[in-house]
Amino acid sequence: MTVVGITGPTGAGKTTALEVLAELSFEIVDCDALYYRLLRDDGQLRRKMEEAFGQVFLPDGGLDRRALAKRVFADPAELAKLNAVVFPAVSAAVEQKIRNCSQKGLAIDAINLVESGIGRLCGVTVAVTAPPEIRRRRIMDRDGLTEEQAGARIAAQKSADWYRQHCSFLLENREENREVFQALMRTFFQNLLEIIDKGENCDGSQGMEGKTSAGEEKRL
Repeated sequence: MTVVGITGPTGAGKTTALEVLAELSFEIVDCDALYYRLLRDDGQLRRKMEEAFGQVFLPDGGLDRRALAKRVFADPAELAKLNAVVFPAVSAAVEQKIRNCSQKGLAIDAINLVESGIGRLCGVTVAVTAPPEIRRRRIMDRDGLTEEQAGARIAAQKSADWYRQHCSFLLENREENREVFQALMRTFFQNLLEIIDKGENCDGSQGMEGKTSAGEEKRL
């Protein structure tokens, strides 16, 4: 079974990549959704959260996201403490998903794919990025943000260079037409899966149409 990790900054096109993998019979694991499910259902994780941060759950049992976000994003040490609690729990849940998967493959959608250690569970990792000016426009249209707000969100995220250094492939999405980008992604993943099915190395070191060299980017 093939395990593909998908990561990258907001507004780049990760959702389109995941939709293509779903078409190719991959199970999709959304780590954000998995995290919030664990916060609701995993008693051990809830206890660890309370030990680390005090009363962070609302009367209805849900996480007080606003209060926690205000606390951790204002203090790097608090954010590191949160990650130390959350990353192992989510990673263990993803491992269970992999063990239970009965489909052709499994795709992991994780903004912190590398930092969390989940990337080590993947046979290949793909970062989908886009130039900042394109991402800014997409975020403004999608989320109704001002240019300043969208710019601040982009500035808080990792650069393409960081993803280039840490992922097997970096795909840069400059395409304005979503359907065109979807077709390009479909070709890329079909080619990648053909190489994997042949048992060949898929770390970006071999040539193929739609495939990049390791550490290099492909503009789509």
